[in-house]
Amino acid sequence: MSMTLEITTRTWLLKEPFAISREVKDRTKSLIVTLVDDDGRQGRGEAIGVPYAGETPRTMTAQIEDVRSAIEAGIDREQLLALMPVGGARFAIDSALWDLEAKRLGRSVFDLAGLAGARPVDTAYTIGIRSEAAYQTAAEAHAAHEVLKIKVGFDDPLPLIAAARRGAPDSAFIVDPNQAWTVEQVREFAPKLADMGVVLLEQPIPVGAEGGLDGYDCPIRLCADELIQDVHDLDKARGRFDVINIKLDKTGGLTEGLRLADAAREQGFALMVGCMGGSSLSMAPGVVLAQQCDFVDLDGPLLSAEDWPDGLVYRNGRIEPAQPGFWG
Repeated sequence: MSMTLEITTRTWLLKEPFAISREVKDRTKSLIVTLVDDDGRQGRGEAIGVPYAGETPRTMTAQIEDVRSAIEAGIDREQLLALMPVGGARFAIDSALWDLEAKRLGRSVFDLAGLAGARPVDTAYTIGIRSEAAYQTAAEAHAAHEVLKIKVGFDDPLPLIAAARRGAPDSAFIVDPNQAWTVEQVREFAPKLADMGVVLLEQPIPVGAEGGLDGYDCPIRLCADELIQDVHDLDKARGRFDVINIKLDKTGGLTEGLRLADAAREQGFALMVGCMGGSSLSMAPGVVLAQQCDFVDLDGPLLSAEDWPDGLVYRNGRIEPAQPGFWG
């Protein structure tokens, strides 16, 4: 069945500047696609892309325009995997195809994905890099969350995590340096961070340095993020990382994300689903994947000053699955 493809972009303002080891931003720019079939049914998808790989709404739009005719002639999700590479552009189209397929068949995306049902999931709340005192203040403000994800940079993280712990004595912590540390720093910091209640270290070292983890038994579970795009990257993490962070902007959509999840589990990895930020429309496919994940980081709308009026419902970090009229 042929389709009409519409592409728009949108800027989502953040509640406060968001700082990680490689950048500071005060807004998130997204690509939104709509696929309309011959019967007028619409499927929507949104992507932020992979900024550290150079993706922007402009580059993603150009990528989609290159294959517009093939998409509009009629394409399914399997054909999309062969047509487009991993990345945000494919994520947006893949999400729209899932949404459209659910509407055509009158079935939920959870059902189409082979899941027994949709359940609420608890997301971490992310605290960006800031002053030591501000870590405590931010943690206090979000202490009701079961899990706080704390961004740190190149400096000694121990005083910063201690400050956050004073603010949120009961929350589990994920610490994410975004590749800022050396392997030697991981070995130095990890035992003390474990004593502070840190349950996961997310991509602490640069991509390419993972060989330094060979033979190392970290007291905290290590999570591979930037290292992993799709199933072809799992060999780099085996024996070095315990958890794989699956971001659908990286995998190029839920279709490949589910395949990566299956392959990772078969190889003994635990699973995390993450995001690049964005609105509820970008998070909704991740909630499908979250049904089988040990860690969930889908807090984009919590960091934004605005969202779709009929978007996902968050209650102290618990996400309700999207309503059918919104997505899926």
